[in-house]
Amino acid sequence: MPVIAIAGNKGGVGKTTLSLNLATALSQNNSVIILDADPQGSSFQWREIADNDDAINVQMVSEDIEKQVAALQNDYQYIVIDCPPSVHASQTTEVLNFCNLVLIPVQPSPIDLWATVHIEEAVAKARQKNSPLAALLIINQIELRSTLSRLVRDALAEIDLPVAKTAIRRRAIYRNSIMEGKTIFDMGKKASDAITELNQLIEEIT
Repeated sequence: MPVIAIAGNKGGVGKTTLSLNLATALSQNNSVIILDADPQGSSFQWREIADNDDAINVQMVSEDIEKQVAALQNDYQYIVIDCPPSVHASQTTEVLNFCNLVLIPVQPSPIDLWATVHIEEAVAKARQKNSPLAALLIINQIELRSTLSRLVRDALAEIDLPVAKTAIRRRAIYRNSIMEGKTIFDMGKKASDAITELNQLIEEIT
């Protein structure tokens, strides 16, 4: 039962959007639940407005996240944890100490790249207790015509963490679907390109 954390060191990187869509992609062939560890509770709020009874299950985390995960492990094949937007948050530290994989969305901006350095340090520290921990940077909200977007892969090469081959494009369908209490998998043909890139990411991590 893989436990996948979605973590970052600043807000606005698309962490919750990635959590919801990734979990929904995984749920096509697996039983999946999201644990919302972000104090903003955005994943949980999304589930409250979801207009699909079959939408992915979301729970808020308890005080003891690892114990909560252990209680769910027989019911779900994947547990996705939407972490707070800070590697210094106690919930993020706790999750990194036991999860199997941490995915780190990074936008092509200098501030995001600077914040990612702290993620690298947090992963290294977590591996002192959780040595099998795998980590993968996800280039998120990339604009192909942007100079910075073209250079971001070179910039991330300076960080000692692998980068996913699949980059997530900046697409309105991601924002619009979440606002409607949906994911891209509920949006029909207009989401086909977004669905393709999510499925490509799934192939990389499973």
